[in-house]
Amino acid sequence: MGQPVREYLLTLCVTAAVTYLLTGPVRKFAIAAGAMPAIRARDVHREPTPRLGGIAMFGGLCAGLLVADHLDSLNGVFERSNEPRALLSGAALIWIIGVLDDKFEIDALIKLGGQMIAAGVMVVQGLTILWLPIPGVGAVSLTSWQGTLLTVALVVITINAVNFVDGLDGLAAGMVCIAAAAFFMYAYRIWFGYGIEAAAPATLFAAILMGMCLGFLPHNMHPARIFMGDSGSMLIGLVLAAGAISITGQVDPDALRMNLSLSGSEREATHAMLPVFIPLLMPLTIIAIPMADLVLAIVRRTWKGQSPFAADRGHLHHRLLEIGHSHSRAVLIMYFWAALIAFGTLAYSVHSASMWIVFVIVALSAVGLVLLLLPRFTPRAPRWAEAFVPPRYRRRKRPAGAETADEADEAGGADGADGGADGEGEERAPVVAGVSGVNGATAIGPRSRFPDRRKTGASR
Repeated sequence: MGQPVREYLLTLCVTAAVTYLLTGPVRKFAIAAGAMPAIRARDVHREPTPRLGGIAMFGGLCAGLLVADHLDSLNGVFERSNEPRALLSGAALIWIIGVLDDKFEIDALIKLGGQMIAAGVMVVQGLTILWLPIPGVGAVSLTSWQGTLLTVALVVITINAVNFVDGLDGLAAGMVCIAAAAFFMYAYRIWFGYGIEAAAPATLFAAILMGMCLGFLPHNMHPARIFMGDSGSMLIGLVLAAGAISITGQVDPDALRMNLSLSGSEREATHAMLPVFIPLLMPLTIIAIPMADLVLAIVRRTWKGQSPFAADRGHLHHRLLEIGHSHSRAVLIMYFWAALIAFGTLAYSVHSASMWIVFVIVALSAVGLVLLLLPRFTPRAPRWAEAFVPPRYRRRKRPAGAETADEADEAGGADGADGGADGEGEERAPVVAGVSGVNGATAIGPRSRFPDRRKTGASR
């Protein structure tokens, strides 16, 4: 067990290191190339920030695959399967489309067509769903057309789900990293624990995906120095979908049943091994929050008579900002829910009969609800405890009509440097690039200390 774990860890570290080291030069290239679109009404950031972070992430993906191909325990994945090459082909295509969109803002339908073509390229090279384990029925074999359509649909949905959630600094990269960590543990257990070689490509994809996200996050955490753009969000969405497709449709249920020493009919065996053979649910749970955001966005926009591709400020992360959470706290809350859903499903797949798993998930869900509602009430600490709590929970005497910075932050729903970007009403004053040169955490100058005060009640 030690050797494969060390090699997966080495692959992850190389991917993260290459991504991290490439992001700095890519940021300078993006500034020189002018890949810094103007602030839009739905944006949360306050100043133009370079995109094209997906270039560094694609470099990390290539480095990870190259290193894995030269490791003793992992090179067999490339010899026995064509899936890594299929992933690289599809990733290269979707990455090119993303780079063009980051620079030239291509049409949404063109991007959708590119996503479908990238998925088709992977299907042609063998990365497709062959069968599905259906409880009560057993393993259902799919025809070539059924497998192709289901594969393309899963790829397109996952890519757009990740793209939709990419609205706050560090949000998409962090949530996908959490999902990839849970998926890696599950896939590694299927591969090494039960000897199913078909799960090895998915395990490798998850390790590389973690490295891509971890290497990019230091540059993307609030305040972000660079955005991954569509070149990055669509890329990590495709890698995540590729791992899910690989383990969902490639692992033979009969081989898994034999390794688990299950007897009886195929239907009974499918019921018995459902907690272990849970890839039918795992790909959905790891993108549960982005998927919910995607569905809600489509319903919301079509209900208003708008195009499903029309951008707005109604995403889940925008809602968190509107109810009073700061930028950083909104991101951490989204991390919390992503981890709870992904690792809760993973824990259930290991010990489905344990009621403690259910109790822990319920308790953590209650904690998450409290965190969500925290801005709705601002408790004030007693006088004797004021020295031990943050300033916003202290009782301060002030002249009538005076407003403290803490109250202003609470009214604007952001902490100091978070910028209060959730407010609605007045239009922002345009920020002109090149005024101050490259400075601090942005490409054009220092950030203001406090957010603009905004009027409520108006919609964009």
